[in-house]
Amino acid sequence: MKTTDGMSSGVSGAVPAEGRGRRARAADRGTRVLAEYRLEGDATAHGVAIGPAAMAVEGPAPDIDEAARADDPAHEQARLTEAIERSIRQVERLRDRLALLPEDSKLEIGSLLEVYRRMLGPSRLQRGIRQRIAQDGLLAEAAVRQEAEALAQAMLGGPGRPAPAGEDAAAAQRRAGEFREIGRRLVRNLGQMPFRSFNALPVGAVLVTEQLRPSDAALIDPSRIVAVVTEEGGSTDHTAIMLRALGIPAVLAVHGLMARVRDGATIVVDGSAGTVVIDPGEDTLAAARRGVADYARERQALGRLRRLPAKLSSGEKLQLQANLELPAELPLIAQSGASGIGLLRTEFLFINAQTMPDEDGQEAVYTEVIAAMAGDTTTIRVVDWGGEKQSEALTRAGLADAGDNLNPALGVRGLRLLLRHPAILETQFAAILRASAAGPVRVMLPMVTSAHEIREAREIYHRVARRLRRRGVKLGDTLPPLGIMAETPAAAIMGDALAQEAEFLAIGTNDLTMYTLAVDRASAEVASLYHPLHPAVLRLIQTVTEAALRQYRPISVCGEIAGDPRVVPLLIGLGLRSFSMTASAVPRVKRVVRALSFEDCRRLAHRVMQVSGVDEVTALIDAFAAGE
Repeated sequence: MKTTDGMSSGVSGAVPAEGRGRRARAADRGTRVLAEYRLEGDATAHGVAIGPAAMAVEGPAPDIDEAARADDPAHEQARLTEAIERSIRQVERLRDRLALLPEDSKLEIGSLLEVYRRMLGPSRLQRGIRQRIAQDGLLAEAAVRQEAEALAQAMLGGPGRPAPAGEDAAAAQRRAGEFREIGRRLVRNLGQMPFRSFNALPVGAVLVTEQLRPSDAALIDPSRIVAVVTEEGGSTDHTAIMLRALGIPAVLAVHGLMARVRDGATIVVDGSAGTVVIDPGEDTLAAARRGVADYARERQALGRLRRLPAKLSSGEKLQLQANLELPAELPLIAQSGASGIGLLRTEFLFINAQTMPDEDGQEAVYTEVIAAMAGDTTTIRVVDWGGEKQSEALTRAGLADAGDNLNPALGVRGLRLLLRHPAILETQFAAILRASAAGPVRVMLPMVTSAHEIREAREIYHRVARRLRRRGVKLGDTLPPLGIMAETPAAAIMGDALAQEAEFLAIGTNDLTMYTLAVDRASAEVASLYHPLHPAVLRLIQTVTEAALRQYRPISVCGEIAGDPRVVPLLIGLGLRSFSMTASAVPRVKRVVRALSFEDCRRLAHRVMQVSGVDEVTALIDAFAAGE
């Protein structure tokens, strides 16, 4: 229990910086101070808001008899068809509501609704449900629940399969949530049970609920609801992403919330610190009002930054690019002011596909992305597959053999898998080369550990180019640059040798941290040991950066720390000039770098590289950020 009397993140009771954004649920840390009660959860969407609590409790889900068998399977199939059609109409109505939302929100929510629409079509979810009804004689509700959960578990690893790790864990959780959300919608429609509506909530209210699903978030009008607080959920799921797109302060995973809040109670929500104050005192209210005003000014300032160049106050130019996971995120990248795509992950083409994506289909997707960049470079990473990642297409092709690996992170993944099955790589290379007619492109190889792997991949690359030219495809005299991800200690230590073979390098700090520290951040037992600011990780970043510069090769960083405004000055001091991050991070990083001089960054890096502990590194970075 913690006694607190203020709203600033520096007071006792605030969520530690290293704990924010993690799925770990907060303990019941509220303590009565006069009339004030404070709870903590996951800091999810930035900003401070004040308003009356508006409780929104969803009706119970229908009971399902898993053991019951259908007297008339044809009738169950007809009921399922009706529920699917009703669900599609509901998704379309949600789409119609997007016209009322801010532009950024339309893009994020619209992309998820498109995923829902495809899943309600002739998808493997629908085929699996119908098969359970036909072969097992299940009632439609039971068939929906079982198939949706089976597919969700397949995304998360499932029996006999390793769970996703590293940067893939959060994405796997979101994909599992998509199956569960559609399953829930179908079950409620089969039972003709109503869904939640927020139309009756008062203007200026703080929405308080046990759980907010993505389809619920699509119903939120940000001109009416000033903040969201939930007892369940987490900062990496679809709901959190959508709340950030809506620009609504939010704190999720607030343990004990529903038992503490009463309808109409005044609540202060600090989405940056992850705190919720019920019945705040005058001091807390005054601090919160200042926070509301500060956040409004910050949003305006960041909006103006989008059109300004990314350069240090001392004149050095930087390149701030965006990572792209789905084509639907393209408009967000344009609005962020990013100068191109530093990492296009192509796994989305494979993750829900039943058959291997063909050359024409891939070429169409890549062309769309490249053309949207309007002359800015797009860096396309060939599929980084194997290990913990699951794909029906690869399984059907006999390529997803992760179950044979006791430790999938050390098994056949990334470029190792592609070189074993070169047909996949050839198809992807061909599609990228054809799409390169739409604009500047770079091609990136994942999980490289030796120069031999680069040479073997380059041989395939040139062989594909020769074949395309024989087919009459026009390619430039110079092919798009072929580079590598440096995300293992081996790649960093052998940086000079690899830089002689690769035309550019990108440091993937997420996996580099995992492999260097022998820590899987998805494991609760060791997650606290995962830290990209560990001196060992920083030394490897420095090693590979200096190797690339010696060989006159472009080098960038595209792990999570690339989008951390506190850490970027250190990376600049280590010699990096190119960063790729989530689109939403670009304006905040740009604001920081425009106030920096290279000499200050260099001095920070020199001091940091002299210490031997994470705490010391963090203290130096924080002191630099504070201007000390």
